[in-house]
Amino acid sequence: MKPFISTAFYGFFKYFSSLFLIASPWVFNIVDVSSAALLIPMYFGWLQLIMTIFADTEASPIRQFPIQMNMVADIVMGFFLFVSPWVYDFADRARWPEVLLGGMLMFLALFTKKSPFTTKAHQAAPEGQLNSVDSNEGRLNV
Repeated sequence: MKPFISTAFYGFFKYFSSLFLIASPWVFNIVDVSSAALLIPMYFGWLQLIMTIFADTEASPIRQFPIQMNMVADIVMGFFLFVSPWVYDFADRARWPEVLLGGMLMFLALFTKKSPFTTKAHQAAPEGQLNSVDSNEGRLNV
């Protein structure tokens, strides 16, 4: 499937989703379920917020990390959040918040433009050949 989410929407939505992850134990009233149900969404929310601030998107004030790195981390965190109710044995009391939020993270990372999972990689020149970026135009060969 072709990616259809713009990187601008991805960047702005990541702020909302990270703050929602931080607040989700109180929004869904799962604070007293277990410490894992409380701390995992909060921890991932803070990590998401920090990554969003430093990601190379239109919504980021500090563009240091490639957006592809951010999307790989979203897949890993989304999957871990998705399976955490069963791993930490609180699925019988509260499973839907983690399943929905983890699925949302994975969906965003998979279907955003420039995603390493749905976009073809750039074909590099074979070793020893020059391409337009590293040509010696304008340089002295010594």
